[in-house]
Amino acid sequence: MSIRYFQSIPQPLPESLPGKVLAEIKREFGAKVEPFSLHLPLPELLAGVWIACRETLLAGKGRRDGREMIAATVSSINDCPYCVDAHTMMLMGTAKNQRDENRYLSAIGAWAAATRDPHDPLLAAPPFTPDEAPAFIGTAVFFHYINRMVTILLGSSPLPLKNGIGKTVSMRLGTWYFLPAIRREKSPGTSLGLLPAAELPNDLSWAKSSSATAGAFARLASAIEEAGSNSVPESVRKITREMVLKWNGSNPDISGKWCDNALAQLDASEKSAGRLALLAALAPHRITEEHVHVFSAAFPGDRKLLGVLAWSSFTAARRIGSWLRS
Repeated sequence: MSIRYFQSIPQPLPESLPGKVLAEIKREFGAKVEPFSLHLPLPELLAGVWIACRETLLAGKGRRDGREMIAATVSSINDCPYCVDAHTMMLMGTAKNQRDENRYLSAIGAWAAATRDPHDPLLAAPPFTPDEAPAFIGTAVFFHYINRMVTILLGSSPLPLKNGIGKTVSMRLGTWYFLPAIRREKSPGTSLGLLPAAELPNDLSWAKSSSATAGAFARLASAIEEAGSNSVPESVRKITREMVLKWNGSNPDISGKWCDNALAQLDASEKSAGRLALLAALAPHRITEEHVHVFSAAFPGDRKLLGVLAWSSFTAARRIGSWLRS
């Protein structure tokens, strides 16, 4: 397994928390894929990420193909080709070719493509029912989180062949490989026991009407807050929250002056954390090896790096969720 910037990835014992989580992932998702495994340095975070994915994308109310369309479309607008390829394969394994099915998926895709714009009128009339809303909104929020993590820490595609006919063949083989897990019945809420219950933050209230989704995102939020408090100075978290609260989903100025100005009053080590946090939240494609090197010199270790990236990425995803409430 190759995770960019990490020194090592722990190999958990089967009876440990990460061992149990990876076993569930293999059984219900189909493989111990890297977007989950990159969270291994922080076991509770790994569990929270899996629970949130499982209880929305895999086991939530409504049609799986609709949620896979959200996953693939959100990944596309976030320019995350790794997740686009992975969830296009999953969509191929769940979608049907009937005309009414295509209209349904087109409507779902249009809604998902609008999730970066809080003023898009499509968000006011989502193409899913109120009962389905927690799973569908939760899937969108989850992928706004995981796209950032994958963009920063993984490569461009999970496929061995990335172009032309080779990619087409790889996609078909991948779909076939994941079909048994896709078709396996999944009962809502069964993953919640991996972590203790937590309180659902107010900005995640879109999940409240589903006990499974609410429980999943409460646990994920708790795990991420713990990771952030152990990795990110409070001064940096305060600035990041303020910047994200003002964010409207657009890409920030390429010059980077917005970042420099926001961090001007911090000391050198805080600036290294602040720059990484703000870029992970608002411009993950702009993170370079130098940004990571400077941060790690002040805050060494994979756990610190994972903590700042996860906390910042989820802060941005939560902001997007705040304008998706149905």
